[in-house]
Amino acid sequence: MQSWNRNEGDWRIFICYFAFACLATVPSRANLPSHDQTPSPGFAAELTGSSAEVIQALNEVLEDQIIHGTHVFDKEPTLTGAAVVASTPLFEPWNGPGRVFYKIRKDVVAPRHFRESEDMGTIAVRYVVTSAGEVRTRIRIDAIFVETAHRRLHPSDGTVESSEFKVIQEHLQAIQFAAQEAADAKRRRDSAELVRQTAIRQREERRVKAPGADLKSAPFRAAAKVKTLAAYTEVVVVIVTPHWYGVETPDGQRGWVPLDELETLP
Repeated sequence: MQSWNRNEGDWRIFICYFAFACLATVPSRANLPSHDQTPSPGFAAELTGSSAEVIQALNEVLEDQIIHGTHVFDKEPTLTGAAVVASTPLFEPWNGPGRVFYKIRKDVVAPRHFRESEDMGTIAVRYVVTSAGEVRTRIRIDAIFVETAHRRLHPSDGTVESSEFKVIQEHLQAIQFAAQEAADAKRRRDSAELVRQTAIRQREERRVKAPGADLKSAPFRAAAKVKTLAAYTEVVVVIVTPHWYGVETPDGQRGWVPLDELETLP
């Protein structure tokens, strides 16, 4: 009986030791190599607009010096001081398609909406823009917080990515609205100019009625004929008298034609 109790105690000791050894071999996320500390999948969506328009909107957001969707102090709901960078070691190099942009904010203490962030570190936001068609563009946004001292990585809970996307979308809509307004204004100007030019042509230009007319050297019927104008020849009216038009022909000759032998342009 004593032997059985002793064996049972030995087995308990062995099981406890084995369990402890197994736990010791499980790596914690804090001790993982940097290439394994990847953030959770970021925010991705498609926008209605060309890639050029989306990149223009994105550049405006990059230059606003704000990390949208996070803050440090409740009394200061906006986190400013962000900077645009060409690249950052906080993200692995991007090897996929599209154009990549980065914005970072250094020396941030426990920013909101980053999981378990309680230390000082740097926020990095990555944007990847990919064309999905002539008027469709895909954008992916990833936001992470990396501690300065321990290099632990904290992914966003999604608030930063969705907030950045919303601001980009608003800028894109403003760009598209301004472009549409400019196009509409140009169409209105072009239409007004067309009406004006048409009125000028109808007022200052005429064409010869069928079957044709003689171009006279003076405003009376006995005057010498300069040339015969074929039907529908367009002429520019230079002078108007009660019975005659002083006109210029397409080849630059000038003369006179009776009023009833010309008609307005169609």
